[in-house]
Amino acid sequence: MTDTPDTCEKLLIDAADTIGGESPRLDAELLLSRATGWSRTSFRAWPERQPSPEVIAEFRALVQRRVRGEPVAHLLGEQEFWSLPLKVNASTLIPRPDTECLVEAALALDLPEDARVLDLGTGTGAIAIALASERPAWTIDACDSQESAVELAHANAKALGFPIAVMRSDWFSGLPRRNYNLIVSNPPYVAERDEHLCQGDVRFEPASALVAGPDGLDDIRQLVASAPAWLEHGGWLLIEHGYDQGDAVRQLYGAAGFQAVETRQDYGQRDRFTMGCWKSDL
Repeated sequence: MTDTPDTCEKLLIDAADTIGGESPRLDAELLLSRATGWSRTSFRAWPERQPSPEVIAEFRALVQRRVRGEPVAHLLGEQEFWSLPLKVNASTLIPRPDTECLVEAALALDLPEDARVLDLGTGTGAIAIALASERPAWTIDACDSQESAVELAHANAKALGFPIAVMRSDWFSGLPRRNYNLIVSNPPYVAERDEHLCQGDVRFEPASALVAGPDGLDDIRQLVASAPAWLEHGGWLLIEHGYDQGDAVRQLYGAAGFQAVETRQDYGQRDRFTMGCWKSDL
C-alpha cells in the first residue's frame, strides 16, 4: 500500500483535526497560505496541489505552535482590521473585529471636517489608522506607554501611508497640551483575577494591555476623569470596555459631567463601548 500524497486538501484536513477549537479549518488555511505563499482560494481550486517537503515541514511546525495556543495573528505576523493589513507582535493586543464598531460610531459623529483626534493606548495603531483611512482631513495623534507599541503603530501607519503622529505617553501624562474634538481608546479592562486570562489567545498577549485592577476599571476611571481637560466644547469620548461593564462606565461618564452618554453593542449584541459628549461651561 502506498501512502496518501500530502496534497493541500489532505494537509488541511489533518491540520484542522489537530488544531480543533472554534475555527480549525480557517486556522489551517491561513497557516498553509503563510507556508506556501498560495492564496486560500487556490486550495479550493486546486486541492490536489502538493507543496514541497520543506514547505510541509514549515506548515506542520506552525500547526504545532497553534496547537500550543499561539494566536494565528502572531504566527502570521499580521492581522486585518477595517480591511487594512496591520503588522502585529507579542507587544500589543491583537486587533479584534468588534472594535470596528467603535470606529463606525466615531465616523458617524458630527465633527468638524478638520477634527483633531486622539487615540489613547493605540497598540498596533488600529483605531487611529482606520479613522485616518476614512477621514484624511482629520489630524490624528496616537500614543502608547510601551515603546515597542509606539514603534509598531508608527511602522503600520508609515507602511499604509497615513500621517499619524505616534507618541510615547502613559495616557495623557506625556502629551503636548492641546484640545481634541474626539478621544478614542481601547484600554485595559479585564479584572486581574478574570478566568479568561488563562484561556485562548490572551495567554500570549501582554497583561499590561489587558488587566486594570480588581474590577477592570482602573484605567477607564482615569481616562474618564482626565478627558474633559483635553476635549473641545462638544467633543466626544469613546471608550471600549467589557460586555458587563456598561452600567459602571456610564456612571463614571455621568459623574464626570458628560452628556448624551450611551453604551453601544458589538456585532454579537454585547455591550462593547460607551460614548459621551463634553460640553464645558461657557
